[in-house]
Amino acid sequence: MTFRLILSALVLVLGAALPVQAVEVQRVISPGGIEAWLVEDHSNPVIAMDLSFRGGSALNPAGLEGLANMTASLIDEGAGDLDSQGFQGVLEDNSIGLSFSAGQDSFGGEVFTLSENRALAFKLLRLALTQARFDPEPVERIRAQIQAGIERSAENPDAIAGRTLRGLFFPDHPYGRPGDGTAESVAAITVADMRGFIARRLARDTLVIGVVGDIAPQDLAKLLDETFSDLPAVAQDGAVAETLAQGMGALVVVDKDVPQSVIAFGHAGLKRDDPDYYAAYAVNYVLGGGGFASRLYEEVREKRGLAYSVYSYLSPLDRAGLILGGVATQNGRVATSLDLIRAEWARMAEDGPSAEELKNAKTYLTGSFPLRFSSSGRISGMLVGMQFQNLGIDYLDRRNSLIEAITLEDAKRAAKRLYDADKLAVVIVGRPDGVVSNRKAPKS
Repeated sequence: MTFRLILSALVLVLGAALPVQAVEVQRVISPGGIEAWLVEDHSNPVIAMDLSFRGGSALNPAGLEGLANMTASLIDEGAGDLDSQGFQGVLEDNSIGLSFSAGQDSFGGEVFTLSENRALAFKLLRLALTQARFDPEPVERIRAQIQAGIERSAENPDAIAGRTLRGLFFPDHPYGRPGDGTAESVAAITVADMRGFIARRLARDTLVIGVVGDIAPQDLAKLLDETFSDLPAVAQDGAVAETLAQGMGALVVVDKDVPQSVIAFGHAGLKRDDPDYYAAYAVNYVLGGGGFASRLYEEVREKRGLAYSVYSYLSPLDRAGLILGGVATQNGRVATSLDLIRAEWARMAEDGPSAEELKNAKTYLTGSFPLRFSSSGRISGMLVGMQFQNLGIDYLDRRNSLIEAITLEDAKRAAKRLYDADKLAVVIVGRPDGVVSNRKAPKS
């Protein structure tokens, strides 16, 4: 059995969900002042840890798009005295999961280990963060893999639609740049660039940590200092500037010879700390976030069979808020589908949800919340998200009450504020019948 299969089995068998009422979050602060939020659980001999540094691919320098992503892909390909094969071999031999990723606003890592191997797992994490090797073979291997992925996405209609919409929203802001980079920018990234990224960006003042599993607070505190104390105290890169989405009302058709057009749409939305966020969250469930229960699904799929799926969702970034959606349909049905989506968008702004729709949304959103506690890894990720979004250490206890407190007046106010059919920016990838652009596609 391969390592990945072994690890998957461990996650399923040992990383089982905790009952919501059993999730007690503790704040652990090491002697060196490093903080982590811990859910202590000794029922299974496993530990899951998520860590994240504030600031992600949006901080990549112009011309080095993809730097955060490439660093994340290489940081565990050899560290300290272990080359790539040796490092990965130790992980596999000890059933330790270690991976890194870069988002728009964060650079994160995940660790999953048997508790008996925790010292080794945390040591390997420390080596990756502080002594990554960036040897020539893995650097060029990973570079080639990333460039191959970029080439594939250049032909993928969904990727094209998302990239084009992002360019409309943020033409002069880092959020508009491709997080994975371009073929040219990835080719330009050097080992010195990646070492500089680590030295400037991975610091204790931007670090948040969530841990779940078979470890006592005092033992975790010791490991926190051993693992992270060698990081710089303060990150050097500045923050991304606040921005508002541009391109409202744009319609861009990207010509591609496919039988079914892919459509991405959206406009400016709400950030996570907005007072109307929870009301908007419930309203979006009614409009397009509720799957089979949503208005968009009912009108576009259920009544008319125009598409297999249609959806919308809130997308709060650190420095901007968006509401986005998507649908895919035959070229001859694009215009009708868009008319229906705009009509439902406008109807929600005008009338908001009904009392029954809001009640059903609140029932689902509160009732489904325990499903998020499906594994130790998911819970540790939630602990990091709670810190990133400044939700408070008691958020898990308060979250459902925030949903239940939404009134119909709140929902109608949020809907009127959030939705504007005239401002919907739309990108269509395909050859839709009778639909033409009113704006040139941004350069990607």
